[in-house]
Amino acid sequence: MKILIIEDEALAAERLEEMLAEIDPSLEIAAKLGSIKESTEWLRENHADLIFLDIQLSDGISFTIFEKVKTRTPVIFTTTYDQYAIKAFELNSIAYLLKPISSKHLEDAIAKFKSFKTAYAIDVNALSELFMQKKPDYKERFLIQIGQKYKKIDVQDIAYFYASDTGINLKTLSGASYPVDFPIEKIESMINPNHFFRINRKLLISQSSISNMTAYSRGRIKISLIPEIESEIDAIVSIDRSADFKRWLNK
Repeated sequence: MKILIIEDEALAAERLEEMLAEIDPSLEIAAKLGSIKESTEWLRENHADLIFLDIQLSDGISFTIFEKVKTRTPVIFTTTYDQYAIKAFELNSIAYLLKPISSKHLEDAIAKFKSFKTAYAIDVNALSELFMQKKPDYKERFLIQIGQKYKKIDVQDIAYFYASDTGINLKTLSGASYPVDFPIEKIESMINPNHFFRINRKLLISQSSISNMTAYSRGRIKISLIPEIESEIDAIVSIDRSADFKRWLNK
């Protein structure tokens, strides 16, 4: 039986693969994919018997995959969403697995799948309607590990997230910097877009961090941030994001 894992966190995908091998060594992982785009392309050319699908991917809500490509492959959703949202997805999948996934729940989901004799189509319209009834739950804080200690950083105290040579970091409004264990694309999907905007490939800023803005070349915008950003990182809104940035500030 071929299984497709769609999960944008590499460690979570690897752990799921290991757990599946422990439950049934005969299961074959056809592919591990991390975005809507590559999953859509893969499904147009390939087939799996079962899909494990993370609800929130780096480039959007994953069930939009089925708006782009038709498949009757059964789905087991994996999610960190609350019980209300889970009930919506439960209506259109073999099962849902709440992260962190337990071996018992995974084994039960596989057994449930094997008991089904026919596949079915995902009801994208029903999923979209139910999902949009409730506003998404955005992250309120980040737990940061510093050596053997942990520190809680509230999102409202964060000035911006930035990518450097050492990885992804956040800087607080008070000027402290801490490493973050998520790619910047993932962070963008986890926090409220009314308060944060990704101005370029390396920088995701809060409105409260903006002290000044000036016109820059080719329609771009240069931003002065508080606290100041490291000199090697340009706080410049990229060309393709400038229009959306202006709309974001003008809401």
